[in-house]
Amino acid sequence: MSETVENSWEGERRALLGRRISELGLSLRGTRLEQLVERLYEELAAKGLRFKPPVYLSDQWGCPEDTPLIGVPFYLADPRLARIEAEEAIEVEDERDIMRYLRHEAGHAFNYAYRLYDRADWRQLFGPYSRPYRERYRADPFSRAYVRHILGWYAQKHPDEDFAETFAVWLTPGLDWRREYAGWQALEKIEYVDRVMGEVRDELPDVPSVTPDDLPVEAMDYTVEEHYQGESAPIPSVDTRHFDGDLRTIFGAADEAPGGEAAAVFLRRHRREIVSRIAYWTGEGTVAVRRFIDLLIERVDAMSLRVRGLEASTLIELTAFGTAVMMNFRYTDALDGVPREGNP
Repeated sequence: MSETVENSWEGERRALLGRRISELGLSLRGTRLEQLVERLYEELAAKGLRFKPPVYLSDQWGCPEDTPLIGVPFYLADPRLARIEAEEAIEVEDERDIMRYLRHEAGHAFNYAYRLYDRADWRQLFGPYSRPYRERYRADPFSRAYVRHILGWYAQKHPDEDFAETFAVWLTPGLDWRREYAGWQALEKIEYVDRVMGEVRDELPDVPSVTPDDLPVEAMDYTVEEHYQGESAPIPSVDTRHFDGDLRTIFGAADEAPGGEAAAVFLRRHRREIVSRIAYWTGEGTVAVRRFIDLLIERVDAMSLRVRGLEASTLIELTAFGTAVMMNFRYTDALDGVPREGNP
């Protein structure tokens, strides 16, 4: 990319960051996102379902307040905002990701629209809907009682997520779920979705209108920059020296690797790849992982560490180390035994 083009983008980026989201005139109409929503509706129709959950632009993915409405992130409606998202969060959803999330949110919408969670057979199979909802949860990677759809063993988070993930697998075109999940306990759940959707397929539920409380894009009266400032990653404040021993194991001092690349330069150069890999294997958000990697960059720079091994092996070590730390954080709300502030 030429310096002129890059400078032009930086100017446009700064201008966009300073704009209120509600004033950007964002809409689904005429976008690639609108076409993907139509694809979702076609998939539902192919299953014989008449209900089409309304989709609107919001601050994040989700069905607000247990309503059968699907909110999708506003930045997906504008390529420039999608680019800012990619820069801020390391990555942005591609078409495959968008369809995966749309199917998942459609599962929530059907659950809420028909109040399936009130059914005794639903509770018996998925668990109590009233179970406390926790952002951090302990997952069993070897369990066959749950489908695999969104990364991070997301179906194990809560009975509501279990149903939404099961619905998404059932809805996915071209997936032979009977063969894919043969011998799994999760197969009973998919068969349940198949049976219940057959019961409600012709019913059209009452759907509430989108209100300002649902935070549609028109009600997002804050700037793009403020949106990202508000996305505080749940990483605890720790002594920045906490991981120094681990970093000395992965990298070397200047006298140990006099010809090696500076570790800080190496980490910055591979930052996107490292963050993406750790987020993939842990299911943690890229913003949280990015903050952790930035902490490491700060320390290796202060310690003047250098790369002393092969690039590929160093990347593998960093990914393994980062995955272990973030998984520990997921399970214990702490980074390697360091509790989050405010927690016992």
